[in-house]
Amino acid sequence: MQRIIIGTAGHIDHGKTTLVKALTGVDTDRLKEEKQRGISIELGFAPLDFPNGQRAGIVDVPGHERFIRQMLAGASGVDLIILVIAADEGVMPQTREHLDIIELLGIERGVVAITKKDLVDEDWLMLVEEEVREYLDKTVLKEAPIIPVSSVTGEGIPELLKTLEEMAKDVSGKPVVGKVRLPVDRVFTMTGFGTVVTGTLWSGEIRVGDTLEILPSLKQVRVRNLQVHGQKVEKALAGQRVAANLQGIEVEEMRRGYVLATPGFLRPSYRVDTVFRLLSSSPWKVKNWTRIRFHLGTDEALGRIVLLDRDELFPGQETYAQIVLEKPIVAYQQDRFVVRFYSPVTTIGGGKVIDPHPPKQKRFREDVLAQLAVKEEGSILEVITQELESSPDAVLDVADLAREVGEDEQEVRRGLATLLEEARVEKVEIEGREFYLTRNRLEQMAQQTRQVLADFHLRHPLRRGYPREELRTRLFKNYQAKVAGALMQLMERRGFIKTEANYVALPEHYPTPTVDQQKAVDLILQEFGKQPFSPPEVKELTALVRLEQEEFNEVFGYLLEQGKLVKASDNTYFSAEAIEQGKKILEEYFQTNRELGLATARDLFNSSRKYTLPLMEYYDRIRFTKRVGDVRVRFK
Repeated sequence: MQRIIIGTAGHIDHGKTTLVKALTGVDTDRLKEEKQRGISIELGFAPLDFPNGQRAGIVDVPGHERFIRQMLAGASGVDLIILVIAADEGVMPQTREHLDIIELLGIERGVVAITKKDLVDEDWLMLVEEEVREYLDKTVLKEAPIIPVSSVTGEGIPELLKTLEEMAKDVSGKPVVGKVRLPVDRVFTMTGFGTVVTGTLWSGEIRVGDTLEILPSLKQVRVRNLQVHGQKVEKALAGQRVAANLQGIEVEEMRRGYVLATPGFLRPSYRVDTVFRLLSSSPWKVKNWTRIRFHLGTDEALGRIVLLDRDELFPGQETYAQIVLEKPIVAYQQDRFVVRFYSPVTTIGGGKVIDPHPPKQKRFREDVLAQLAVKEEGSILEVITQELESSPDAVLDVADLAREVGEDEQEVRRGLATLLEEARVEKVEIEGREFYLTRNRLEQMAQQTRQVLADFHLRHPLRRGYPREELRTRLFKNYQAKVAGALMQLMERRGFIKTEANYVALPEHYPTPTVDQQKAVDLILQEFGKQPFSPPEVKELTALVRLEQEEFNEVFGYLLEQGKLVKASDNTYFSAEAIEQGKKILEEYFQTNRELGLATARDLFNSSRKYTLPLMEYYDRIRFTKRVGDVRVRFK
């Protein structure tokens, strides 16, 4: 059975609170000031039990124009609306404003209750019904049932209750699966319990003992107790009115407008990209950078509206707009919002959020407008692809991607499976987790990498490749090392690059000396072979081979990379053959001796201390020998 929230709307003193009491038996006027003044100032809540056993929650909102912000807070999360119009007054200013708000918030189902029918005769009641039907003809409630009632005599109340029960059957309800999101509309403290918050649970489920996050403060709290419609429960489900007793936060740290959510699910933002519509009834046009009051969920923030494709927006028009806020708010894709003028405070429009965390957008940019169009109307495949293309992160996992595009994780997984099958998306594994990027983005990275490598090979044709860590720092400095490593591995699997040891190269690159360079190679190796354990100095070789210093460095580096020469110390090099020959000499020595002194090693190699010391230190480093005090032993 669906869990739904029913909201009231209508002009001040048209009998909303009295009607709620007639339906539920609960007086939602809870403040002393409300009792004295006879009007609702704050939100009121009451459970409504239908004859079929289904229970709904009713949110009773204030009707006075001064308390529209409270009305907006109460209307967030509403599934059905009761538009209340008094028979003795008919359609009034707040009737119109409340109905505008209902439409802007995307509430499409409702019923009209013409209250106080006991105060007028039948002829007058018929005239009022006709006026109401005519007024509703061009609104979202044009098909809504109109039911005259009297909260005093009870006439019409059973019919209204039955109508609401039937309409409730067709409400799709809110998603129980997924992440928790509860916009807070009341905060108070109870003796012996501490901080209590209330609100409509928009999605997910909350259980006693859960750890949740308060936004925008990002403080984590524990759910100590839960109530739904005044009854203590162990869990609350999406679509229910919930009171949560929180541990780990003081009442002074909370306020209406904050959001209770699954940790890491939502992020506060000072900007949102939107589809914004200026009401046809708006008495003013909107200019770029107009100061506004922005209402989303139970929160309100001052801000300015940036029109992205024009300088002015006229009544009845719709456009893409970025809202720049003076304080952080918590938004999600497809959230509905309402905009009111800063002064005079009047509802002028609203719309839906299409990106809750956008960059600062430039106006009159076709590419920006095209991206926003995809976010608004694109298929799940288009939205996923665009997010992967434009994300500042090289790769995204399913959870991050679902959060960014505002879709269920299972829906995102299905979309990714299709994109993988069509070879439009690539998958990489990083520390056991799967991440994704578009094939196009991979190819762009690969093209940039290949160009850098091609330039490197042109300058250093004898080198094996670009040092891997240097390449990562140059091309992927904005990414974590593990992400950069995974991307290079993927590029190698796709044949864009190859890696050997700690070097990266083009697959077609093989170091090949020219004729002159090969002569230098042969000459250098010949010199190293003359006295294997008393090798030549590098500066001697430079003069011998008659190459420019830069080219000599390339040739010498080539011999090191190819493993034909080995660096023993900063200034001492040996041929690979000498290293192997030295190992054999030492192996033979250790067959009959346990320890080796430096002087003995010098004699074994028929060399000097100058060369023997770096050679033995090299053998220590490669764990062929081990130094123990002043002698060396065979490493085991």
